[in-house]
This record gives sequence, C-alpha cells and structure tokens, in this order.
Amino acid sequence: MTADKTGAETTVRDNPAERRYDIHVDAPGGEALAGFAEYRDRVSGTPDAPTTARVFFHTEVDPDFGGRGLATILVREALDDARARDLTIVGVCPLVAAFLTKHPEYADATAPVTPAVLEWLRSGAA
Repeated sequence: MTADKTGAETTVRDNPAERRYDIHVDAPGGEALAGFAEYRDRVSGTPDAPTTARVFFHTEVDPDFGGRGLATILVREALDDARARDLTIVGVCPLVAAFLTKHPEYADATAPVTPAVLEWLRSGAA
C-alpha cells in the first residue's frame, strides 16, 4: 500500500473485467473508488514470438479526491504491474504520456504511440 498526500492508504488493483486499474482510498466507512486508468491489450508480432502492448488510453480521478497525488500513484503502480507482466507500455493517455516523459526509467518497457496503434484503438478491435 501507498499513502496519498493526506496520509490515507491507497490500493491499486488491476480490474481485468473492466480493462482498467482502479485506485481505492481508505475513507470513513470503508474503501472508496477514487479513480481508474483504462487500457486495452494489443497483441502483435508473429505466432512464434507474440508481443503484448498494454495501451493506456484514459485516466481519471474523481474531483472529490483531487490534489492528493492519486493520479501519480495510480499510473506508477499500473505501469509497474504492466512491466512486471512483461507487457510493453504504450501511453496514449496524456497523463500516462507525461508520466513516462518525466520518468525515463520506464523507457525499456515502452513503445511509441503510432498511427497503427491509434487506428487499432479507434476500431475497437480486441
């Protein structure tokens, strides 16, 4: 667990049914969903050597939880999880892209946003 700027404990979990990572914050009365980072997995390469890219395309934090550093926690933990799974990270989402620019230590696990990735994302292909 990681604490936000207020000291509240946070938990980031992959939610594959929704194709997103959720960030939950300890709150009075229990855990509250504070935001999420949506992704789609794109498989490419050859059948003998497939590669999977986790394409992050949208991140949001509920305004009630703004200013607490939750977006940074969410993105960092989502990217760490993707990297641990040997997935290539593609940051279409402006927040994820900005994070990757500020954190070159993720460069070994990233691929650029290309017209082909954007077309695939727009097509809704699985």
